Amino acid sequence: MNQVNVVLMWLGPYCCLCLNPCCYYPCQNSGVCVRFGINHYECDCTSTGFYGENCTVPEFWTRVGLMLKPSQSIIHFFLTHFQWFWHLVNNSFLRDILMEAVLKVRTNLIPSPPTYNSKYGYLNWESFYNLSYYTRILPPIPEDCPLPMGTKGKAVLPDPKLLAERFFKRTKFRPDPQGTNMMFVFMAHHFTHQFFKTDQKSGSSFTKALGHGVEAGNIYGDNLARQLQLRLHKDGKLKYQVVNGEMYPPTVSEVPVHMVYPEGMPLDQRLAIGQETYGLLPGLTMYATIWLREHNRVCDILKAEHPTWDDEQLFQTTRLIIIGETIHIILEEYLQQLSGYQLKLKFDPPMLFNTPFQYSNRISLEFCHLYHWHPLMPDNFFIDGDEIQYPQFFYNTSLVMHYGMEKLVDAFSRQPAGQVGDGRNSHEGLLIVSELVINESRALRVQPFNEYRKKFDLKPYASFFEFTDDLEMAKGLEELYGNIDALEFYPGLLLEKARPGAMFGESMVEIGVPFSLKGLLENPICSPEYWKPSTFGGETGFNIVKTATLKKLVCLNTKWCPYVAFHVPLNEEEAKPRESSTEL
Repeated sequence: MNQVNVVLMWLGPYCCLCLNPCCYYPCQNSGVCVRFGINHYECDCTSTGFYGENCTVPEFWTRVGLMLKPSQSIIHFFLTHFQWFWHLVNNSFLRDILMEAVLKVRTNLIPSPPTYNSKYGYLNWESFYNLSYYTRILPPIPEDCPLPMGTKGKAVLPDPKLLAERFFKRTKFRPDPQGTNMMFVFMAHHFTHQFFKTDQKSGSSFTKALGHGVEAGNIYGDNLARQLQLRLHKDGKLKYQVVNGEMYPPTVSEVPVHMVYPEGMPLDQRLAIGQETYGLLPGLTMYATIWLREHNRVCDILKAEHPTWDDEQLFQTTRLIIIGETIHIILEEYLQQLSGYQLKLKFDPPMLFNTPFQYSNRISLEFCHLYHWHPLMPDNFFIDGDEIQYPQFFYNTSLVMHYGMEKLVDAFSRQPAGQVGDGRNSHEGLLIVSELVINESRALRVQPFNEYRKKFDLKPYASFFEFTDDLEMAKGLEELYGNIDALEFYPGLLLEKARPGAMFGESMVEIGVPFSLKGLLENPICSPEYWKPSTFGGETGFNIVKTATLKKLVCLNTKWCPYVAFHVPLNEEEAKPRESSTEL
């Protein structure tokens, strides 16, 4: 007889008759808890590789796999060390074999088709069909549980403001030991907010980004009306203005789309961009400008090859190319920097053509919460010898035109970002965002941190002293939460001890990377029907996608080629800017 039923029988008539046994999270290894009667349950172990009352007994081949499978920490150590070995692998056929294995293992951790949403804790048609919801990897905590996080921890969760002040607030800027820079940070924000668009009017469980993936809505707008306003309606291009002989986004007075700007901001600084909030930070406006230039540059290339194409076909084909470039850069360079792997990641959709794979994606609420990486932000910004504080940086699009693309890219590529793991590294002005995420997760009844570790094949922490090496933090968290199994998802991700020499703790990478790879590779352009030259206007357009790099994106759209990467310069030679793009 399992522990849950023993407890319920012992309590007998003295326990609440409606106590939901699923509040104990009794089903392991992705088994599904189904309540029967008043205080009984069954675990559905179908397709888990386990059986038994709580899905804890491994089947034969599962047992063999578990015996042979190394721990995630060993795998990560191997992938991030032994440079000489990985140099050999990356220059041989082994790279493709290992990359295919990484893709299969990682993407299989994300359920497809989607499972739950914030309204339903069980499978149903509404959860699958209603695209206005974020999907959920784990169902919400049952509403009838005796405690906020189920059956463990304290009756009242700690004040989010107290958590932020005590464990999130920066004491001294701690740079990321992987050398991640601000170019990475602004790409993270610019890239993800095409699909992280919570619909606050409907509620935090809903999204306005019904494309649920990489569809370049941050460039073209998230609806047709906005797209049509941003388009030039000639040669497939987007509208623009010319300042000092260079192309920039047009002003809102020229293109009257809704943008979020503070009152009193000069009209000539209110730029019209695909995403309505991207006037907030010059780094976002910088990327918007680069993608605007790239779109119009690609249109010129397609127009020369296809003089009979009309505006619509030029625009639509260019958009597919831009989506392809985005995915290529994110997978091969952005995720490469994030992971710290020595294995050189490769964007090659045909790797998955002979495996079961669904080419549609749903953005999960957990992925949205996970991606709040505010410790990356510095105390201030350094551009061309000038130090700029936050009040002068926020909503200041004039900095983009004042410094120009080259100096902005060069500056952001050289400035270190902060470390996310280990806590106590969030700028004081950004703590409010962490508080909002914690409050939102509580309102939506997100399951505890350890339940997500189990879902992603990670060993749950046994104590706060195992969770963090910071003794004071461990004692404080234990005092506030009472039990490690009551630790919330988002605080767990941000406060977990960082891996040695790494940006994140184990959970952030092992949970976040599967979401990222699944979302990138499930894009329709990566499917057998789309991944062909004709989709992109022929071999020229196809080649733009297949050879895309961050350096090309920047240097083909600037007067001279600055230092550009997702990491600070590794040596003096790498740091040198280039006067031309002849090396691209």
